[in-house]
Amino acid sequence: MKIATYNINGIKARLQTVTDWLAETTPDIVLMQEIKSLDETFPREHFEDLGYQVETHGQKGFNGVAILSRVPLEDVSRGLPGDNDDPQARWIEATVIGKQGALRLCNLYLPNGNPVELDAAGEPVAGGKYAYKLAWMARLKARAAALLETEMPALIAGDYNIIPQAEDAKNPEKWRDDALFLPRSRRAYREIVALGYTDALEASGMPPETFTFWDFQRGAYDKNDGIRIDHVLLSPGAADMLEDAGVDAWARGRAKPSDHVPVWVELDV
Repeated sequence: MKIATYNINGIKARLQTVTDWLAETTPDIVLMQEIKSLDETFPREHFEDLGYQVETHGQKGFNGVAILSRVPLEDVSRGLPGDNDDPQARWIEATVIGKQGALRLCNLYLPNGNPVELDAAGEPVAGGKYAYKLAWMARLKARAAALLETEMPALIAGDYNIIPQAEDAKNPEKWRDDALFLPRSRRAYREIVALGYTDALEASGMPPETFTFWDFQRGAYDKNDGIRIDHVLLSPGAADMLEDAGVDAWARGRAKPSDHVPVWVELDV
């Protein structure tokens, strides 16, 4: 089963781009982020005509996540547990049943966190975007731990907005003060992985300078001035299913691209 994660940066702007990519790569399941669409305005019928079941958790103009699946989805839930008042659409999960058993799919669009607002003691300012990012990551850690307790194989994938280590940036120095690369951000990410999750790309022996995002400004893609912020984390049961993983970096060079590219895994589900 081929499962991909793809921050599309707006379904309205990227519908043809995504459609062409689907035709070329034929994934069984796609986890989309930044659909920037309400549920009722998402082009559901377009993807259903391509053979996909569509589940969305949308928001007008911002954020929004979706799952496209050729395999029936069960037990769909929306919103990251831990804050019922959170208005931002950043999390959706569902279960698929394969030949080997069930797999829990979790699709996330983790907050960016910029600008970083700190008080005189160096702590995130309450109500600021960086404080929200860290609080969201604490909720994510709790959910990731709960998923392990179920013992169902789980995949948590999407745009994490985290550069895990210096090797995951062409020019790490320029990200030093960015919320994506601050030590506190990376530590929070490592704590989630340390629960028992496997980074699928690392486990597959990704080559140096494997990036998933190139800014639209300053010719970043032409210079390969990228970062790796889109990740697929696998629980121990899902990691045992891993057959291959990769990045469709070529998609960034196509017409009307997103600033992110798809990351995919093949699992023996």
